[in-house]
Amino acid sequence: MIQLTATPVSALVDEPVHIQATGLTPFQMVSFQASLEDESGNMFYSQAHYRANEFGEVDLKHAASLGGDYMGVHPMGLFWSLKPEKLLTRLLKKDVMNKPFQVQLKLYDLELIVNNKAASAPKASLTLERWYVAPGVTRIQVREGRLRGALFLPPGEGRFPGVIDLFGGLGGLLEFRASLLASRGFASLALAYFNYEDLPAKPEITDLEYFEEAANFLLRHPKVFGPGVGVVSVCQGVQIGLSMAVNLKQVTATVLINGTNFPFGIPQVYRGKIYQPFPYSAQLISTSALGLLELYRIYETTEVGASQYLFPVEEAQGHFLFIVGEGDKIINSKAHAEQAIGQLRRHGKNNWTLLSYPGAGHLIEPPYSPLCCASMTRDLKLHWGGEVIPHAAAQEHSWKEIQRFLRKHLIPDMTSPL
Repeated sequence: MIQLTATPVSALVDEPVHIQATGLTPFQMVSFQASLEDESGNMFYSQAHYRANEFGEVDLKHAASLGGDYMGVHPMGLFWSLKPEKLLTRLLKKDVMNKPFQVQLKLYDLELIVNNKAASAPKASLTLERWYVAPGVTRIQVREGRLRGALFLPPGEGRFPGVIDLFGGLGGLLEFRASLLASRGFASLALAYFNYEDLPAKPEITDLEYFEEAANFLLRHPKVFGPGVGVVSVCQGVQIGLSMAVNLKQVTATVLINGTNFPFGIPQVYRGKIYQPFPYSAQLISTSALGLLELYRIYETTEVGASQYLFPVEEAQGHFLFIVGEGDKIINSKAHAEQAIGQLRRHGKNNWTLLSYPGAGHLIEPPYSPLCCASMTRDLKLHWGGEVIPHAAAQEHSWKEIQRFLRKHLIPDMTSPL
């Protein structure tokens, strides 16, 4: 009897799943197919083809895919190779608390697959649940003063290291990373800063005091360790995370994923200081062969006069973790990270770590998330970049390093004297 098993059937999205098929004919060729429907009804699909061993078994932990959406030994390939049926669609979890993503797994005889479509019913199937929040994590809507966001607290009495989570140009409130961080033991504040509730849709300045209020809000919470908080930021959020590290003594650990070392778009303001945005060169916007916009060349930070726009990163008292995808087509994040590190070195600082991933794109997300190499954002077709397999490896490695970095710099050393 043919059986398809997956362990565990229900798990967090950053947890691996062990998939096996048994009861096959020795050396039979089979196709594993996965599908997922997001909260807007968009479908995502993947497939991989395998040959059973002499015992009629396929174990994705050890067996190599011989074709389909990836090749080689990749136990979680069916998840990170999911592709949207509708082009330029990004997989984003919105309701993290109440519903998991459901992944349908089906096993077919490869001989009955015609033009990538099954000509008969699957030999076996099952449904997996992929959660963004662990049991016991609580979500608290934040509307304190002008702060808008959602605070996620791990189960238990605490206290926990506190983290502010910042996304980029989409605006609104994205919660999936904060909920996962809480599931891993961090008190995580998913912070909105524009285009959400009564926050301005198109702000004219970035007021850093808003983010200072967020840091103080987190530190006041009885379940949060002091004296410092961490920041996890990506894309447009990086310019804010970097500025927070420079200006706010409360910020002691900052994760910077594919961003700039200067403000762009609008000025940043903090207690009388104004950081002017770096001027961009519109003529350096490029278009890919598929008509997708690429923006990674529009900031020429090596030109004369560029240094006046760069953040004085050497003034930061905390630690930095720079994470860059070398295949990023939106921001030249490796060059910007290396420039910031050069500043730190010239001032005798060694408070930084750089993780640079060849083949990874702009949207480095938690492990096993499908690569989104392009999507429609604000009516623009943007090329985020990245290659499927190296991008997946970057997500898996960086997620562990992010947690290790935050724990190292946010959890008080209980062996040191008070």
